[in-house]
Amino acid sequence: MDDTPQHHDDAAVRAANSPLVRDFGLLIKSATRLEQRIDSALRRECGMSHTMLEVLIRLCRRPGEEVSQRQLADDLTLTSSGTTRLIDRMEEAGLVRRVPSPGDRRVALVEPTAAGRTAFLRAAAVHAEVVEEYFVRPLAADDYARLTGALSAIDKALREGA
Repeated sequence: MDDTPQHHDDAAVRAANSPLVRDFGLLIKSATRLEQRIDSALRRECGMSHTMLEVLIRLCRRPGEEVSQRQLADDLTLTSSGTTRLIDRMEEAGLVRRVPSPGDRRVALVEPTAAGRTAFLRAAAVHAEVVEEYFVRPLAADDYARLTGALSAIDKALREGA
């Protein structure tokens, strides 16, 4: 086996320029840029972050469902302390409130306020506009269907492989 610095450089160049690296990088860059567009539009037009919208989506999905801070942390893949700080900010903004769990007073449940539900509806509309403009509209309908089908298959494989 050739162990020269030149051989290592050539191998590194090939690996860094491989189609797999390029294609996966394109997926990550696109998702990151779309998330940044959504976040800036939400901050500009609604005064909330994309993560705050994700909390409100989770809380508004099934009215009356009891959702604890721990469940939010798990659902949003945030740390426990990160979730606490996020809920603190959302509570200060009047978007959510913490209530003790009837089953366990040590557990804090989080629920949207009326103002939080109103803010959610506005933010959901802004989110939809950005997603439509940068995720849906650039693709032909067939390509969009193939893309979402492919993403579903990838998500399923990742969930099953966990």
